[in-house]
Amino acid sequence: MDDIQPIEIILANLTDMLRGLIALLPQIGLALVILVITWAVSKLASSLVHRLLPQNRMRASLVELMSNLLSIGIWLGGIVIAAIVVFPTITPGDMIAALGIGSLAIGFAFKDVFENFMAGILILYRRPMRIGDYIECDGVEGKVEKISIRDTHVRRTDGQLVVMPNGMLFRNPVEIRTDRDIRRVTITAGVAYDEDVDASRDVITDAVKGCDTVRGDQPIQIFAQAFGASSIDFEVTWWTGSTPLDVRRSRDEVVAAVKRALDEAGIEIPFPYRTLTFKEPLPLARAGATGSGDGN
Repeated sequence: MDDIQPIEIILANLTDMLRGLIALLPQIGLALVILVITWAVSKLASSLVHRLLPQNRMRASLVELMSNLLSIGIWLGGIVIAAIVVFPTITPGDMIAALGIGSLAIGFAFKDVFENFMAGILILYRRPMRIGDYIECDGVEGKVEKISIRDTHVRRTDGQLVVMPNGMLFRNPVEIRTDRDIRRVTITAGVAYDEDVDASRDVITDAVKGCDTVRGDQPIQIFAQAFGASSIDFEVTWWTGSTPLDVRRSRDEVVAAVKRALDEAGIEIPFPYRTLTFKEPLPLARAGATGSGDGN
């Protein structure tokens, strides 16, 4: 008899559980119907978002994000309603409290992930940079290939791909080098102190104006900048295309043109001069002298 009693208890418990499950079948069926309706509403809402927010006015990643957030909100609401139908003792306040505690724990565990996520939303919404822009941030310079919710892909000019967290782009200053289609470039050109400053300025100006990569609709500025160690230094400034290749190509053409023009005008481009002063007189000897002769 002692061996039979535990089996009877187990069978009784299983029977009670089965009866409870059968009693809950109507609520479970209604909860499944609610979930199916939730799925349909989520699909419809996502479709409406993609139709009402055309991607030509809003970035595709931001449209997709808004669609996903709306779907998540609809699913959360549907799951809460289904849970209350199946378990009537659970109140909406209990569900909200449970979601709040869970969200707090997840927030502490994935703080950096959420930081990059929020930074990505702000970057996509504010549109500070576009796909194809050349940027520089925290020592990383290159072309923007992709902007997602979490990170931004930047292709360096040497071909390497850098995946930058959006939080990094949001916290640090970002130089967008191709925000405009033109960029100002500056070099320094020096002429000898014996040369005429005004004539040298005119020669340099004409040389820069004759370059194909120099924008003619923008000002060319040539200023005598400083007294260098062995030259009068001119600050030479002009405008060209904004991409790194445009800048390098234009700088190459301008430097070559200024060098050629100064040579043709007979204006010296000096190299550094050094004057050495000695406290004591130095003994001088004629070339070929052995140092051991009789002084002749």
